[in-house]
Amino acid sequence: MTAPFVTPEDWAQHRHEMLAALPPALQGESLPAVLLPYQRELLAATARTQLVVVDKSRRIGATWGIGADAVLTAGSQKSAGGMDVLYLGYNLDMAREFIDTCAMWARAFSPACSAVQEFLFHEQDDKGADRAIQAFRISFASGFEIVALSSRPRSLRGRQGYVILDEFAFHDEADELLKAAIALLIWGGKVLVISTHNGVDNPFNTLIQEIREKRRPGAVVRCTFDDALEQGLYQRICLVTGKTWSPEAEATFRADIRGFYGSGAAEELDCIPAQGSGVYLTGALIEACMTAGAPVLRLACPKGFELKPDAERASFVDAWIEDALAPVLAALDVRVRHGYGWDFARSGDLSVMVPLSEGRDLVRRTPFVIELRNVPFREQERILFHVVDRLPRFGAGKHDARGNGQALAEYAVQRYGALAIEAVMPSQPWYIANVPPLKRRFEDRTIAIPRDGDHKDDLRQIRMVRGVPKVPDDAHTTGTDGGQRHGDYAIALVLANAAMDAEVGAYGYVPASALADDSDAWLDQVVADDTGGRALW
Repeated sequence: MTAPFVTPEDWAQHRHEMLAALPPALQGESLPAVLLPYQRELLAATARTQLVVVDKSRRIGATWGIGADAVLTAGSQKSAGGMDVLYLGYNLDMAREFIDTCAMWARAFSPACSAVQEFLFHEQDDKGADRAIQAFRISFASGFEIVALSSRPRSLRGRQGYVILDEFAFHDEADELLKAAIALLIWGGKVLVISTHNGVDNPFNTLIQEIREKRRPGAVVRCTFDDALEQGLYQRICLVTGKTWSPEAEATFRADIRGFYGSGAAEELDCIPAQGSGVYLTGALIEACMTAGAPVLRLACPKGFELKPDAERASFVDAWIEDALAPVLAALDVRVRHGYGWDFARSGDLSVMVPLSEGRDLVRRTPFVIELRNVPFREQERILFHVVDRLPRFGAGKHDARGNGQALAEYAVQRYGALAIEAVMPSQPWYIANVPPLKRRFEDRTIAIPRDGDHKDDLRQIRMVRGVPKVPDDAHTTGTDGGQRHGDYAIALVLANAAMDAEVGAYGYVPASALADDSDAWLDQVVADDTGGRALW
């Protein structure tokens, strides 16, 4: 039996019809079931935030997922948040592919929409001459449309809606394009920036860092190739292509893809911009925020101290508390709020406690730092409780709870409550979320730390490790006391700054008599207290 004759026109129509429908394996499923977890996270982010940036691996289906968002947005009435969707890729093929994807989603959702239309979009070139640019659109019964435009800032002039900048790092006029897109936010539009990286100095990476450092409002959604695999990417590939999934097949697939990319895998698959490793905080930046007034209180216990009787250990630590710690605690400003971070170590490295206070000028100051070397668990607990019990307007504390540090963190949670204390298990997402805000404070000069050489060295141990700002596991140095350090102060400071960012109400009883020496101090307390002065009574 001979196969029926198929003309080129018939085959082209057949391919367009395939593009306009969901894969058979996904038909009949609800939207959450069709989208993978990271695609759902992306849609949730665009629903919450006007400016969203997607830091992604190649070919994980982010743009395919956002096509659903585009159709839902353009297909909705204005009262339900509907608006035009304006897509800008860096070439015509990207525009055509996105419109085909949207046509597929439109048929899946079955809203009233017209067929894909090609039209000529008129704009002026750099010399002012008018020219016609090929563009694509889908019109909806809502009156809105999805339009794929050329990759030029002028394309957005006079328009309003939801802008999608695809593979933003590879646009020729990326900075100007972003400026033009941001203008649409004024009247309630949205901007979604999607891209893989194209170097550390690219406007795309700059935008990500600005949002992470809270210099620019917005949200960053990050998804590496491995993240996508863990959330079902290869299972979806097998479902669509008819292959049989197994863990072994996925492992082979992952190894093959990484092998194909070679040295480019870090940037193309792992969201790590090229040439992006090195010192995170410069020496000049650190020194500019150092002050001479904050003491560093160091306690080192002799070898075998943990074997001493309980009473002898307690007496030794109590004497240190009375001599070194009590005076600085008594000098704390009772009118400002306090928090702390604690990086734990029992032997080898240091346990470091960094308290922070924040005054009316919003500058965070370190009143003192505690460094403990070879101090037993019970004595560390004794020191911690003595300090936190006396921190005025105490709000929150964060502990590095990895390893042995989990015990002390748990004791603190039990004493002060889970709302005030967090036992942190630092991970890559945690570092990405919490180290950039600390860097911003150094850049803005809104943090003050002790002038101490060991602390400067610790902060300079923070490096960009595969795109994540952190202290590398092998970053061991020798302190001025001859002992080992592992960026301990830097980690404690990151924890302390994160604690001050926590949305926890300050508490702490301050009697009016404590302010009696200053006739105006009671008024200052009322003004400084967020609760309207309840701490006075």
